[in-house]
Amino acid sequence: MSKEGSVVFQPEGKRVPIKLGENLLEIAKLAGVDLTSICGGRGICGKCKVVIEDRRNISPLTEKEKKKLSSAEIAEGYRLACCTVINGPVTVKIPEESRTGRQRLQVEGIETLVKLNPPLRKYFLKLSKPSLSDPRPDAEILLDELRRQKGLQSVDIDFHALQVMPAILRRKGWNVTVVLWNDRIISVEAGDTTRRMFGYAVDIGTTKLAGYLLDLSSGRVVAVDSLMNPQIPYGEDVIARITYASRGSREQRRLQRAVIGAINQILGSLLEKTGVKREEVYEMVAVGNTAMHHLALGICPRYLALSPYTPANRKGVNVTARSLGVKINPSGNVYFLPIIGGFVGADTTGVLLATEIYKRDEICLAIDIGTNTEVILGNKEEILACSCASGPAFEGAHIRHGMRAATGAIERISIKEDLEVEYRTIDGGKPRGICGSAMVDFLAEALKAGLIDVTGVFNKEISSERLRGGERGLEFVVAWREETSTGEDIVVTQNDIKEILLAKAAIHTGISILMRKKGVAEEDVDVFFVAGAFGSYINPENARIIGMYPELPLEKIRAVGNAAGTGARMALCSREVRETAESVVGKIKYVELAAEAGFQAEFLNSYFLPYADLSKYPETSELLKKLGKYPKKPPVRFPT
Repeated sequence: MSKEGSVVFQPEGKRVPIKLGENLLEIAKLAGVDLTSICGGRGICGKCKVVIEDRRNISPLTEKEKKKLSSAEIAEGYRLACCTVINGPVTVKIPEESRTGRQRLQVEGIETLVKLNPPLRKYFLKLSKPSLSDPRPDAEILLDELRRQKGLQSVDIDFHALQVMPAILRRKGWNVTVVLWNDRIISVEAGDTTRRMFGYAVDIGTTKLAGYLLDLSSGRVVAVDSLMNPQIPYGEDVIARITYASRGSREQRRLQRAVIGAINQILGSLLEKTGVKREEVYEMVAVGNTAMHHLALGICPRYLALSPYTPANRKGVNVTARSLGVKINPSGNVYFLPIIGGFVGADTTGVLLATEIYKRDEICLAIDIGTNTEVILGNKEEILACSCASGPAFEGAHIRHGMRAATGAIERISIKEDLEVEYRTIDGGKPRGICGSAMVDFLAEALKAGLIDVTGVFNKEISSERLRGGERGLEFVVAWREETSTGEDIVVTQNDIKEILLAKAAIHTGISILMRKKGVAEEDVDVFFVAGAFGSYINPENARIIGMYPELPLEKIRAVGNAAGTGARMALCSREVRETAESVVGKIKYVELAAEAGFQAEFLNSYFLPYADLSKYPETSELLKKLGKYPKKPPVRFPT
C-alpha cells in the first residue's frame, strides 16, 4: 500500500497531498501549478526547472538533468520536475523563469462578409390543446402545425427535446417556440423566444483556444475570450501529445477532457459577460489542426504520427453537444470543419475560407506559423497545401531563455553598430526571457551587424563583452542580470541560433517546394497572407532578411490574425460556407514534403541566411554588400 505525503509549492504556499513515488511534474499538473513544460515531461526541453534545497526526499539527479542544468544550477538545488520523483515531504520553489505567465493570445482576425444563413431556425407557434375529441399525441400536434403553418414536411424531434416537451407545451398555454437544426427539432421553448438565438465558434490551437459568442439573428460577435490549451503540460507539440495519447485509452480521454473542459470554461466566461443562457446557444463550430481535431473528438490520433500520416476522416463532422460533453444546449450540434490532409487540418480550412483564396484570380500564398506551419499556395484554378514541421522553437522550446509571448518576454531586439542592444518586452517591465518574434529580430540584426555569418555561426573575431564563452560554447548577452526579473543574464546561444534556423528552414522548404510544384516564382505571388498570433507580431522585414519569408515587396505581405477563427465564425453563420468548405477541401492537392524529390537538399539550402542561393534574395544581398557583411565565399548550394 502506497504511503502518502505532501508537496508545498512556493511562493504560493500551496500544499498538495500526494502518494509517495509520484512524479513532480504530474503533481504540479494536477494541482494547477503554473509550471512550464514544453516537451510533455520527456526531459528534453529543460523548461520545468524547480528549486528543491532539501534533497533527502527526492530521487537522484538523472543524466538528462545533468545535460540540461548548469553546474551552478545543480549546486543551488535546481531540478527538472519531469525527472524528479517525490519520496517524502518537500518544499518546491517555482522560479520566475519556469512560469508560463499571462500569455498574449491572438483572437482577432480579418472580417470576411457572408450572407447570414445558419442551419438554425426558430418558429413561434400557437397550438391547439389536445381534447377528448382530438386526442392526438403532443408530438403530432406540434409536427402537424409545422407542416400547416410553415410548410415543413420531414421533421424529426431530438430525443432530449421530446423528453421535456410535454411540460413546456403546457407552460405557456401551448404557445411555444420550436428550434430546428436543419430538419431536426432540438429544442421546444415556452413562449416567443425567436429573438434569442446564439452560436459558439472555437479555434482549438495547439497553444491556445479562442472562443467567439455570436448572435445568429444578426451574425454579430457579442463576446470573445481565449485560454491557454490545457493539454500543453502533456506535450508542447502535436507529436508529443499524440505519443501521450497513444499510451492508452485513459491518456487519450485525459487529453480530450482537458480540451473539452477548456472549451466549456471559455463558454462559461462568455455567458457570464453577456447574460446569455447555455440553453440559448444551439450550435458550436470548431476548427483545429488534425491532431487537435482528433483529440477533441476522441478519435485515436496514433496513426497521424506514422507513415503515411493519414487522418481518420476528412469530411466535416457533426455530433450532438451532449455526446461530446460541450455545455451548450444539450441537443445542440457541434460541427468540425473538414480536414485537408496529413497535419493540414480544419484550421487551415478556416484560413482558406477567411482569405477566399479558392475564388481569387491572383496567385496567393498563405502561412499559419506554429509548431506545425501550414502553407497554402494557389488561386481558384488550383491550390496546393503542405505542413512544415517547424517545431516549437518559436514558442521557446530548446531556446536557452526562450519563452512564449507572455508578460516579461523580450519581443523586439535591435543591435547597434557597437553591439549594444535595445529591446522591448511584452507589457513593459523587466525581461524574463525571449519569445519567437525577438529571435527572428536577433538573427536579422546579428547578420546585419556581422555578429553571425550566413550559416548562423558567431564571429569569433568580434571583441565585445556581450559575446562570451558559455558552458556550451559562445553566447551573446541580450540583457544583463541587473536588468532582468530573474536575476540572471538573458543570452542567445549558438544552439539557440541553430534551433531557429531549423525552424525557419522548415518553413522556407515548404514554401519553396510548393512554388516549384506549381511552377511559380516569388515575383509571381500577388498576396502573401500571414495568419496566427506569431505572424501578427513578427517584423516582416526581418523575416525576409533571414529567409523565413520569400523576398516579396512588403506591401504584398498581409497579416490576417486568427484567420482560422474567422473561418469558424463564417461557417457558424452560413450553410453555404460549410458547403464551400466541403467542396474546396476535396479539390486541394495535399503535398507530403518528406516524399518530395529534392526535399533534403532544399532543406539544407534553406538553412543558410537567407538562402544558399543569394541571388534569390537580391535586396538582402544588396543590403549585406552595402554593410560590408556579404560573404566573401558564397554558401555551397545543394542541387535540388
